[in-house]
Amino acid sequence: MTFSVASFFAGVGGIDLGFEETREFKTVYANEFDSYASETFEMNYSTVKVDRRDIRLVPVEDVPVIDVIIGGFPCQAFSIAGYRHGFEDKKGRGELFFELLRMVEGKKPRVVLFENVKNLVGHAHGNTFGIIREQLELLGYHYTYRVLNAMNYGNIAQNRERVYIVAFRDKKDFDKFRWILPVPLTTTVKDIIDFETKVDDKYYYTEGKYKGDIYKLLVEATKDDDIDRPAVYQWRRNYVRQNKSGVVPTLTANQGEGGHNVCIIKTKHGLRKMTPRECFNTQGFPIDYKLPKNQGEARLYKQAGNSVCVPVINRIAVNIIEAIK
Repeated sequence: MTFSVASFFAGVGGIDLGFEETREFKTVYANEFDSYASETFEMNYSTVKVDRRDIRLVPVEDVPVIDVIIGGFPCQAFSIAGYRHGFEDKKGRGELFFELLRMVEGKKPRVVLFENVKNLVGHAHGNTFGIIREQLELLGYHYTYRVLNAMNYGNIAQNRERVYIVAFRDKKDFDKFRWILPVPLTTTVKDIIDFETKVDDKYYYTEGKYKGDIYKLLVEATKDDDIDRPAVYQWRRNYVRQNKSGVVPTLTANQGEGGHNVCIIKTKHGLRKMTPRECFNTQGFPIDYKLPKNQGEARLYKQAGNSVCVPVINRIAVNIIEAIK
């Protein structure tokens, strides 16, 4: 038996991939408003035609009967990197969670999985998360949540903390569910970033390429470091810091812009940005995951940064299977 999945805020299909890799789940419906992310999704899930309507315009009746609802609802309203307006976000991004709940109420799936930034838990002194928990209870769901870091729970060399909420319609399923345990980090940045090969010149920092004195600061900050040792740095508004943990800092949607929060790689060929493929590697996507060649790279960087750590999702999905089977 394969369990059917409806995916909302589907992005490029990272959560879907984590579930489908178990061979126990199959995405039968996906909703994603961003047409570029939808294109990437459809390239990799040929049997799914993405519903590209705003979720607020999607009638519950248009979604098929399913066993599982998954969704990484927009995080900008709650993110530390954003303005943290939460449900009061002027662009309405915080309110989209209630649209997700509308789908849960209408379809009554056996299992629900939500993913978001860890700041969601403490946002507005915990009141925002309290509302989310209360709404799940009102719908009759039994829920549990954890904040998990990809480097500790996905064996991925990225420092990425996210909150995962798992809810079950039936108490007996909920009672059987167990959270995943930490695993050793055996992968390194060398497994996701190519430090040896010369890549296209467009990825390298050179004098005068960007406004201000970014290049000068980069050279100064990295001049004393061993060129033969893989090093990842981060541009932090007005200074450069090396990531001493030996992993990639949390990927963000602006990874390709060359400014604040962007990861910088030091190689024997020079200082450069990560490539879009390396960003997808950092999220645990397989090397054969298709990336559209007709899209600007800024869109691919955004898609990677907005996605999820696939191995963490996969491990959670395996434990969900053990609970419901």
